[in-house]
Amino acid sequence: MRIFVAGATGAVGRRLVPRLVNRGHSVAGLTRTPAKTDLLRKLGADPVVADALDEKAIHAAVVAARPDVIVHQLTDLKGASDLRKFDRTFASSNRLRTVGTNHLLAAAQACGAKRMVAQSFCGWPYARIGGHVKTEDDPLDQDPPQELRGTLDAIRYLEHAVTTTPGLVGVALRYGGFYGPDTGFCDPSVLEQIRKRRMPLIGGGTGWWSFLHVDDAAEAAALAVERGEGVYNIVDDDPAPVHAWLTEIAKMLGAKPPFRVPAWLGRLLAGQHLVVMMTESRAGSNAKAERELGWSPSYPSWRQGFSEIIGKEMRSAA
Repeated sequence: MRIFVAGATGAVGRRLVPRLVNRGHSVAGLTRTPAKTDLLRKLGADPVVADALDEKAIHAAVVAARPDVIVHQLTDLKGASDLRKFDRTFASSNRLRTVGTNHLLAAAQACGAKRMVAQSFCGWPYARIGGHVKTEDDPLDQDPPQELRGTLDAIRYLEHAVTTTPGLVGVALRYGGFYGPDTGFCDPSVLEQIRKRRMPLIGGGTGWWSFLHVDDAAEAAALAVERGEGVYNIVDDDPAPVHAWLTEIAKMLGAKPPFRVPAWLGRLLAGQHLVVMMTESRAGSNAKAERELGWSPSYPSWRQGFSEIIGKEMRSAA
């Protein structure tokens, strides 16, 4: 098939493009940075340079590519390390989830594309009620903290638009918390914070998280190009509470356990939204993706993935 990958040079995109090419597909890869065209050629894609928020440019690019499938992996996470101002940090990505999605959907209808696969998120968006591990049938949070509302609204918008547009089979992949190359999580600066006990446990650390290696995200997207419909949690097999994974990372680093701070102090220092993420968030089940997409994670547990990354980091520092 002919596939148009928007966000082809991002953390997922640069792993997705070679997978699609190896499956025999013809890939056009979108980037807004001319300097990245050589990278796209090396990955096996035909480079397309355009701004995803420029409606005319995207329309022209997609129509020229004549794709059977559009894959939407657009994010803008540069400098997205300050989670205290969450909505400000993710404002650009949220425009890509709304305005960027609209442009891609309109272009898809104009060129006769039949399928669209889009990146969503699994984790804190789920309602903070009931069990700790949620399926795609469970509701999203109806009353999130103020700092999370803009991002959750954008996620809702993307999922609804992609899965209800007439004439398109839509797939929204709710990825877990990314780790691995080019993702930022578990990079040396983050690990150093944990090593120096600068990332405390808030409250009891009772919020549950789902993780995902970026290679497994790309594999799920490659499968969704050919099959599936609707929303899927794309997460590993080992959902865990914050106190478990943060303490385990410290142990892997040979560091002391993280400090604990009460929730009231966490609200003052970090904000209500981070307290909620640390103490009330829900993880996701990947059973539907395994059943309907035939996907399973090559890193079934964050324990394996984190240990591998930390081991490499410690060897390189030695």
